[in-house]
Formats: sequence, structure tokens, C-alpha cells
Amino acid sequence: MTSKSNSTQTLKRGLDILFVLGEAGTTLSVSEIAERVNIPESTAYRLLQTMEKVEVVERKDKGQIGLGMRILHLARSLSQQMDRQINEIARPFMEKLTKQVNETSVLTIRTGLEVICIESCESTRLIRFVVENGKLLPLYSGASGKAILAYESKQIIDQVLARLENESKKEALMKELTQIQSDGYSLTFSEVDRDVFGLAAPIFDKTGRIIASLTIAGPVERWEEHSQRDLIQAVIDSAKQITEHLKSKI
Repeated sequence: MTSKSNSTQTLKRGLDILFVLGEAGTTLSVSEIAERVNIPESTAYRLLQTMEKVEVVERKDKGQIGLGMRILHLARSLSQQMDRQINEIARPFMEKLTKQVNETSVLTIRTGLEVICIESCESTRLIRFVVENGKLLPLYSGASGKAILAYESKQIIDQVLARLENESKKEALMKELTQIQSDGYSLTFSEVDRDVFGLAAPIFDKTGRIIASLTIAGPVERWEEHSQRDLIQAVIDSAKQITEHLKSKI
């Protein structure tokens, strides 16, 4: 095997280790990493020593290995770059949607077990829903969060369920998430903000991974004034249009 081939294989194994640690969402032992990457434990140990020196992994308590600060800083920079790109792509569609239905539109992404507003386009009505960029909202309550949670990984959903107080609430949430997947949208009333309705649809990247939600929100009393079927379709269509543009740009 040539030196170039050796280097390529070493790089691939190093990347595989990072992917395994990222997907695990927790620390792993050397033997667990070796098993998941399908390499000898001695090879995993040597690779991890090198990766630890450049701070892309770090040793935790009791021989556990986790992602290092350098890789986390890189991930944060990439996330911020993607947020800016999503904002730029989504903004024209949000403005068009807000003008069409005359309700505030909101763009949110997941951060941990919450969602954060990264863009909003306010209605021109005197009484309207207002949310500042950077505001955190629950992942398990409200249309914006649920439209994301319904398409998240089992690991994220299980973490959310673990926070709920009793089995009946867990069952109710799972039933609602299944319904959201079937309908393609989430509709809630007064769950996060009193007397406010939220109607949200998911936004995906080119791989089909959920990355954001698009929400229309306004006073509950105004919900009946809308042609509800048209409003639902407008939000779904706008979210799909954003998804299609993201696929070609990111």
C-alpha cells in the first residue's frame, strides 16, 4: 500500500471517529469507538492520541473520549454561516408570505432542546404577533418547535420525552408528532404565547434532514377570519419553496 493510500485511509478513519462521536451525542470509550468505526482498538488508540494533540477530541472522566473544543468551535462557525445563508434564502419567501396573509412570519432552528428565532417578518396590522431575533422557544410546545421535533432523530425526541412529567403527556406529544408528519404542518393555539395561534411547516436540507421551520403567527381571534385551508397551504408551499432553494444553495 502506498504512502498516499495510507494517508487517505488514516484521514477517513479520523473523520469516521469524529462522525461517531458527533452522532453519539455523548462520550465514548476507546473500545466503543473502535467497535463503531470497525477498526482495531490499538488503531483507534493511536488515532485518538494524534487527534487529542490537535484538540479535535479530548479525554473526559474515566477514559471517556468526547469532541474537543477546536471541532466544536468549527461546528459553531459553520452553524452561524449556515444560519446566515438560510436567512438570506428564506427572507424573500417570508416577506411574500407575510404580505399574502398579513400575519407575522417567523423562521426558527433547533438549538439543543429549544428552538431559536433567527428571522421574522412582521405583519403591518396594528395588532400583530411580534418576536425578536434570538428568542428561545420550547421544542416540545408551540407550532415552531413541534414542526421541527416531529422530523428530528429518535435520540432528540427521547431526550424531549424524558423532560415531560408523566406518561399521558408523553403519549399525547408522540400522537401529535405523528399527526404533524402525516399533515405536513403543526397548528397550535396559546401554547407558548397567550391568545396567539401558530401554524408552522418544516424546512429540510438537500439530504432531507430537518433544519428549520417556517411559522405564521397572529391573534387567536383572527384565526377564524382566514380561509384556513388556504392559509395552511400557503405556509406549506412557502416552506417547500425555501427547502428547494436551500437544496441548490447549501
